[in-house]
Amino acid sequence: MSLSKGVANGGMAQFQEMMRQQLESSMHTELEKLLDTTTGAEREVSRKDFEGFKNLFHRFLQVKGPSIEWIKIQRPPEDSIQPYDKIAGRGLPDNVADCLNKLVVVKLNGGLGTSMGCKGPKSLISVRNENTFLDLTVQQIEHLNKTYNTDVPLVLMNSFNTDEDTKKILQKYTHHRVKIHTFNQSKYPRINKESLLPVSTNLSMNGQSAEGWYPPGHGDIYASFYNSGLLEQLIAQGKEYIFLSNIDNLGATVDLHILHHLVSQPNGKRCEFIMEVTDKTRADVKGGTLIQYEGKLRLLEIAQVPKAHVDEFKSVSKFKIFNTNNLWISLAAIKKLQEQKAMDLEVIVNPKTLDGGQNVVQLETAVGAAIKCFDNALGINVPRSRFLPVKTTSDLLLVMSNLYSLDAGSLTMSPRREFPTTPHVKLGSSFTKVQEYLTRFESIPDMLELDHLTVSGDVTLGKNVSLKGTVIIIANHGDRIDIPAGSMLENKIVSGNLRIMDH
Repeated sequence: MSLSKGVANGGMAQFQEMMRQQLESSMHTELEKLLDTTTGAEREVSRKDFEGFKNLFHRFLQVKGPSIEWIKIQRPPEDSIQPYDKIAGRGLPDNVADCLNKLVVVKLNGGLGTSMGCKGPKSLISVRNENTFLDLTVQQIEHLNKTYNTDVPLVLMNSFNTDEDTKKILQKYTHHRVKIHTFNQSKYPRINKESLLPVSTNLSMNGQSAEGWYPPGHGDIYASFYNSGLLEQLIAQGKEYIFLSNIDNLGATVDLHILHHLVSQPNGKRCEFIMEVTDKTRADVKGGTLIQYEGKLRLLEIAQVPKAHVDEFKSVSKFKIFNTNNLWISLAAIKKLQEQKAMDLEVIVNPKTLDGGQNVVQLETAVGAAIKCFDNALGINVPRSRFLPVKTTSDLLLVMSNLYSLDAGSLTMSPRREFPTTPHVKLGSSFTKVQEYLTRFESIPDMLELDHLTVSGDVTLGKNVSLKGTVIIIANHGDRIDIPAGSMLENKIVSGNLRIMDH
């Protein structure tokens, strides 16, 4: 009995292997056909992209179930996540300029402003005093270069969605003291959920066929940075580290203490990767966390967690920190790992439905997942102020308000706020789009003493409104609430027909 069972199981494995090979061979054929729809430089770029995609597809076919065995997860050793105060306590060196000249700032600039109702790259949305995300980034780096007489360049990783618009706007920075480089993320084919073959029949980005392509997540930075030739160029200029972050994280400024920690390590102990993490609050339960796994520091994302353990993953008591996606990475180490093809990132399977109702799959990777490939990787538990992402108009209201002051492109919490925590702001669906949001506030309210704000329905706020404590404003369906100019709402619930109740 056991013998025939063994044969049956062996036969099954063989059959699955055959199926996999068949799928890979069909994929290979389809990709070749796609390459034949173009010529010249575009063909060469797509050929390199497809090499990366084939590798990802191969790994996608190998994976069975979650890539993590829950039982093997351990807490990271004490010294693998250091408190920021310990790093900052060492003070700064005399030669800050020498440290800065080894640095390159890289911003992930592949995203569109669609979730905030804006056309074009998200980085071109105005966030403060008419300054866009990109303006603030350029101002920050220019301020460093002027202050320390250095040459820290800015590198933008664009996607095919943002490249053209970003390049047009870059002309306005020609006279700023920042060298700006760009390179493009890969362009990968979306695959049909059933056949697992590309849905697109040509490489064009016009009309219908544009839906067949996607930028494959920020884990793609290693390959596309390397393939662009820019990585080599920067190493040749004596650059050693990149500081990488999302362009919509306004807290991600160059931190001289972390940089000093990186460049002052003895040669044999060179730290190749630092991930900035910060304490989890209830709002961050979905953020990736650091674990010790098979002797290595690893990033654990919610997508990798077996269903039975998702609640445990979200618990603030077991996994206390999350990844801010502010990363410091050695350029030489990226080059070495790319050359050795040793960058092994977990495959993220992202299901989508196209406009016509077709179900497709996007294969993606995350930049932080590479932490396990680098030597002497380290987590640094940084203050929450280094994580200030603007994903919604609720976030935008916070950064536009008097809670923050702006200096040389950097936002800092106003010293006039007694509690260093950010208020909890929830604006309803009438505020989702930036244009509409702007018409509903005659001026941004005074929020220095606000703890919690919920606004829902057709609500507008006049000039110089002041909000304190917990304020809830709810206009029922068909009603409209106008908060008059100069109002001061403290611990109030306003609903329906402008009935004001103390809360």
